[in-house]
Amino acid sequence: MKVSTALRSRTRGFTLIELLVVMGILGVLAAAVMPLGEALVTSQKERELRRALWEIRDAVDAYKRHVDQGLIDARLTESGYPASLRTLVEGVPDARAASGGQRWYFLRQVPRDPFADANLSPEQTWRLRSYASPPDRPAPGADVYDVRSSSTGTALDGSAYANW
Repeated sequence: MKVSTALRSRTRGFTLIELLVVMGILGVLAAAVMPLGEALVTSQKERELRRALWEIRDAVDAYKRHVDQGLIDARLTESGYPASLRTLVEGVPDARAASGGQRWYFLRQVPRDPFADANLSPEQTWRLRSYASPPDRPAPGADVYDVRSSSTGTALDGSAYANW
């Protein structure tokens, strides 16, 4: 009976070599999964960027429609586009309201570019294009006609974020 007890105690557990082999396999698997995790994080940021661009561009277009419909005083900007992204948040007076107390708001807050420096304010994370600037050389100016990402990075599909 003593032989079977000694044999049983030797067969329990793992040897040091077995543990090292398992740790090596886990290390290889972890190294293979890391790039996938990074791609998932980048993909999430790209979705955030698309949503933010859509939200701002939609607000700029809504502002322009309000000017064209006479709901906003066209003298606020010569082109009919907002003077800044902050204007979309702070709102503008309703041109039809006699007391001037009513305002039109287009954004609750300016979304930030997820690829930009976290120390910048949300307004500073975007490159602005004014109505007067040509499409091949977008530049800021007296109004906000369009926005682009300030990131110099490349998307997972190979396009530049600044061209979105």
